[in-house]
Amino acid sequence: MLIGPSRCGKTSLLQALEGISLHDQKTQAIEWRSSAIDTPGEYLENRCLYSALMTTACEADVVGLMLNADASQTPYAPRFAQVLNRPVIGIVSKADLGNASDIARASEWLREAGAGRVFVTSARCHEIPDGFIPFLAEA
Repeated sequence: MLIGPSRCGKTSLLQALEGISLHDQKTQAIEWRSSAIDTPGEYLENRCLYSALMTTACEADVVGLMLNADASQTPYAPRFAQVLNRPVIGIVSKADLGNASDIARASEWLREAGAGRVFVTSARCHEIPDGFIPFLAEA
C-alpha cells in the first residue's frame, strides 16, 4: 500500500514496477492493483480521511510512506505510521528533482513518521533501488 501527498509519484512508481509506460493519472479513489494498493493523496492531506487509510492498511502486507525529494515540508506527523499496524517503509520519490540534502531531509521526515527502511527512487529515470523488489517479495 502506498500513502503520500498528491503528485508525489505513487501511481508512477506502481506503473514503473508493473512495467507499464508512465502516464499521468490522477488517482481518485483507493485502487487495488495487481501489485499494490494505490491511495489518493487527498486521503493523507485531509485528516478526516485517515480512517480510510487505517482500514485499508489492514489489507496490506507492507505500507510505503512516500514523499518527493523536492518537498518543502512533510505531511506526516511524527509517528504517523504507528496506527497502521503494519511494517512501514519510506520511499523518497522524484530523486532526480532533489539534491543530496533534499533527499536526506525527506528520508529523515519519513523516519520520523515511522518508516523503518527508506528507499530512494525516480520512476521517470527508471531508477528502482537495489533490494526494493526483493524486499517487497519477502513482505
